[in-house]
Amino acid sequence: MIEPEPLQQFHRTCVRLGNRTLSYFSGCDYFRLSSHPRVLARLQKSISQFGLSVAASRLTTGNHCLYRELEQALARFFGAEAALLVANGYSSNLAAAQALAGEVTRAFVDERAHPSLQDAMRFLQCPVRRFKHRTPDSLAHQLSAAGQGGRVLVATDGLFSHDGSVAPLSEYRRLLPRSALLLVDDAHGAGVLGAKGRGAVEHEGLARRGLIQTVALSKAFGAFGGAILGTRALRGRVLERSHVFAGSTPIPLPLARAALEAIHIREKDSSLKLRLDHNAAGLKAGLCEAGFDLERTPGPIIALVAQHPGSNGRLRRALLEAGIYPPFIKYPGGDANGYFRFVISSEHSPEQLENLRRVLTSPPFRKAFGAG
Repeated sequence: MIEPEPLQQFHRTCVRLGNRTLSYFSGCDYFRLSSHPRVLARLQKSISQFGLSVAASRLTTGNHCLYRELEQALARFFGAEAALLVANGYSSNLAAAQALAGEVTRAFVDERAHPSLQDAMRFLQCPVRRFKHRTPDSLAHQLSAAGQGGRVLVATDGLFSHDGSVAPLSEYRRLLPRSALLLVDDAHGAGVLGAKGRGAVEHEGLARRGLIQTVALSKAFGAFGGAILGTRALRGRVLERSHVFAGSTPIPLPLARAALEAIHIREKDSSLKLRLDHNAAGLKAGLCEAGFDLERTPGPIIALVAQHPGSNGRLRRALLEAGIYPPFIKYPGGDANGYFRFVISSEHSPEQLENLRRVLTSPPFRKAFGAG
């Protein structure tokens, strides 16, 4: 893999590439809280107050009270019984699976699930089957083929980051026995989907019974770290059984304090989600009017795959000429030849969004993406 060129993000919706300033429609900082003045002020004050790191596992001498305060805020925000903070979003799935090792007898995972979920399945110490992406009938077939008895776990992303689609969680729940567990990696749905921002779980109207929801603080909350949301009993099992948790230094205390501030902002400022939904819906509507065949997805992500991979270089140059950083990526779950993944934020200006719409609906792009 070729290492991407270094970028300097600034002014919340732009990047500097070489000596050029470009509009930035990428990354996962959906509300740009990583550069919110109040979040940055809390971060700066906390550096002098707490220092940078506890430099120890939370199971030895690193269990600062600020971590529990953040966990309580996360549990309240997501309506969960308990939360456990982990070092990052990737390790949240690994730690949860280590806690469940020996308790699950059959596991099923979406074939396009995030690599962290795929890796986590190895810790369960039980047979694991894949089912077709976002396909309840495929899950039902796999459940039937695996037979009855034991305890079942189904693992999936909530909001899939490659295209902004959502797993049909409520349909999966109807297929499962009452004792089954549903592990939802909601890194990208958390803070973005649902009336209260509780993620794909809220979007799908799912009760928390038998639910394990993992989230990343580096997306909608613009901070760093991950968390496991579930019952108090699950939290205790992670503390007792997870080597990923026990052997990790927790996130720096200033980042924990910044995450707390970001959660408070997200709770109190309803205009953030209104702007995000408005910006994403407006751009999607403009593309559909121009003949783009877009799947109706609730996430603020637009994935476009060129009909002929040879045109990708020309499209990238055209975006650069229009002052837009070309978000061309190769990432698990997306097209193997690479694709353009445009991520909308609440902070993009009308002028930036109109410029992007104008470029994407121009004849060369419409032809390349088979629009109209």
